Amino acid sequence: MPIITLTSDIGLQDYLAGAIKGLLLQHCADARVVDISHHISPFNLPQATYICRSAFRYFPDGTFHLVLNNLFDRKADYLLIAEHNNQFICCADNGLLTMIAGEQPGNIVRLPLDPAETRNTLNMVRTMALAIAKMMKGASLGQTGIPVQEIVVKNNLQPLTGEDYIEGQIIHIDNFENVVINITREQFEEQRKNRKFAIFFRRDEMITQISETYADVPEGQKLALFNAAGYLEIAVNKGNAAGLFGLQGFRRDQLQQGAYQQLSFYQTVRILFE
Repeated sequence: MPIITLTSDIGLQDYLAGAIKGLLLQHCADARVVDISHHISPFNLPQATYICRSAFRYFPDGTFHLVLNNLFDRKADYLLIAEHNNQFICCADNGLLTMIAGEQPGNIVRLPLDPAETRNTLNMVRTMALAIAKMMKGASLGQTGIPVQEIVVKNNLQPLTGEDYIEGQIIHIDNFENVVINITREQFEEQRKNRKFAIFFRRDEMITQISETYADVPEGQKLALFNAAGYLEIAVNKGNAAGLFGLQGFRRDQLQQGAYQQLSFYQTVRILFE
């Protein structure tokens, strides 16, 4: 049974997530539709990348991943579907494909949108569903659309490094308000070089050791660990790290300088080595 996953920024407050599933099942009745998340922060591509990369690796070969984030980033008359790690990623041409894959996949096609249809989420999902239905019936990826080499390329948000520090950004705050930083265990160890360290996430708050579990410290105490996805996490045992320490994830501000300008901000966490 083919699997189709859904990742989006649309939330669950209205009909749209259910309508998307119904539309998929109209065209791909034999598929199993699985939610990854519908609570990605709007416009937060690094968070979408973190969620998708951390989840996709556990799905079997042949899975179709619909990533519906930032669908209207630019006016386009097509969508993309690409093969990566024996799975298929469907998304807008907004840079997410290269961020999730970590490279430009070698096999990408454009899925033309019907010029007679309104550019809305459901019509875009219908285009994806029709392509998946063809592949479920035996068509190759190249038979579903137009092969393409040039796409929008964006690189994932990376930590800054120096001789005695590494500085990451808060990319996700989970349901327990644990704070996830875009520093992997591998990046941390490579920069650490067996030195002592201190993790600074507020001017007067720091952590000097890595825990294995939340229970390694008493209730109400702060800790740092590498989560199941391999990323650095700041938490409080049975507490609320984000709220307690005033930590925030991605936000967009508008500054008026003759016209409105959209600016994106990620709060930083710095690790010093000695």
